[in-house]
Amino acid sequence: AGCGGGGSAATAEVATSTGAPSAATAANTTGTEVAVATGGTSAIATDATSASSASTRAATTTTSTATPPSTVTNSSTIAATTEAVATPVTAPVAVTQVTTPVQVVTVPTGPRLSAASAAVLSLDLANLASYANPVLPAYYNAAVQADDNTPPDNRVTNAVATLGRVLFYDKRLSVNNTVSCASCHQQVQGFGDTRRFSIGFAGGATTAHAMRLGNVRYYAPGSMFWDKRAATLEAQATQPIQHPVEMGFDASGGGLATLLSKMAALSYYPELFTFAFGDSTITENRIQRALAQFQRSMVTVSSRWDSGYAPNYNPAAGDQGVNTPIASFTAEENRGRQLFMAGRGQGGLACAACHQPPTFALAANSRSNGLDAGETRIFKSPSLKNLVLSGGFMHDGRFSTLAQVVEHYNSGVQDGPALDNRLQVNGVPRRLNLPEADKAALVAFLRTLTDTSLQTDAKFSTPFRQ
Repeated sequence: AGCGGGGSAATAEVATSTGAPSAATAANTTGTEVAVATGGTSAIATDATSASSASTRAATTTTSTATPPSTVTNSSTIAATTEAVATPVTAPVAVTQVTTPVQVVTVPTGPRLSAASAAVLSLDLANLASYANPVLPAYYNAAVQADDNTPPDNRVTNAVATLGRVLFYDKRLSVNNTVSCASCHQQVQGFGDTRRFSIGFAGGATTAHAMRLGNVRYYAPGSMFWDKRAATLEAQATQPIQHPVEMGFDASGGGLATLLSKMAALSYYPELFTFAFGDSTITENRIQRALAQFQRSMVTVSSRWDSGYAPNYNPAAGDQGVNTPIASFTAEENRGRQLFMAGRGQGGLACAACHQPPTFALAANSRSNGLDAGETRIFKSPSLKNLVLSGGFMHDGRFSTLAQVVEHYNSGVQDGPALDNRLQVNGVPRRLNLPEADKAALVAFLRTLTDTSLQTDAKFSTPFRQ
């Protein structure tokens, strides 16, 4: 039997003579051509008139000629030469072509998971989803890309982001295998959580509302968490894993060293780290880089607002067309759009000064929004894309409806050292005194920022077989 791409049959030449044993005339040392004698014996040379089987001979030179004829009957004889020439036989010899089928084995090309890993993960490493080159509309222009917080040493690649996808959904990254990053940041909920406070590995509740992840790459300062305590998305990535409530690998759970050993014992992580980074070493830095790449790939550009704004986009216009009415919107949605986008001197509320289109990520210079009197902390918010899907609003999830959010900005902003100056008039918290119709219009507009494609995109779904 042989393995190759040709699929042709192998041919053995068998020399036969009446009353004489059959013999192959030569053996090729590459193994491509195999000579098999009818009687089950291998031979270097055969004299059809001789019945002698007394000697066994192996050729040891580059080219050799068999000496006094003899029949080799030892089936284990190995020809060590690259070429063997048999002594001409004295009796007539008939040559019969014997064709035997060859089993062709197809060997897959390209990277692939082992059988053990493939039983756990539904991934085709030879045909990866595209994370590195998202298709972006024209209005994601140079000014928008200037807000991208991706560090130069962690540009998104398909291989590393694929590893990040596995890490994001793997409950084995919690101390008791019960929760993953995706437990609190659920795809169907815009990578947020409808609960006010998410539930950790032991059933305890967190103390902050899970932030949505769409367009996380476009918050220019790059700091993460509501209170900005992590300098980068990379630095943020492993903090929930080591949190005593969230995933449990704090000091009492053995720390990160215990997690790394746990991961190394799983069949798929050494394979995926080798695929992504070139060797199987598992480190916190590599985990952080992979998770950050996967999350930065969650760019949302397919909301109703996006499709409606696209034909209005005008790079030559001062407002690039954001104040142009959208043909596909209702009158109420367009009123809400006008209130949100336009400045206070142009019939609007200047919401867009902080929540910047087209990403609706927070402006770098934004401060706090006056939730509590005397607030000293400067909070950040996630992009407003898909905010309808994630339930509770604000850092502590205190509001359960968008109407309550709008009412806060209308009449509830509190004074404090951290309050953003755009929410003040002459040093006093601003009161909008909006009519009910305008408040409803703002809610209607915010609903147009929902991007259902991010909810269903397979490349952001779990890679684990259910």
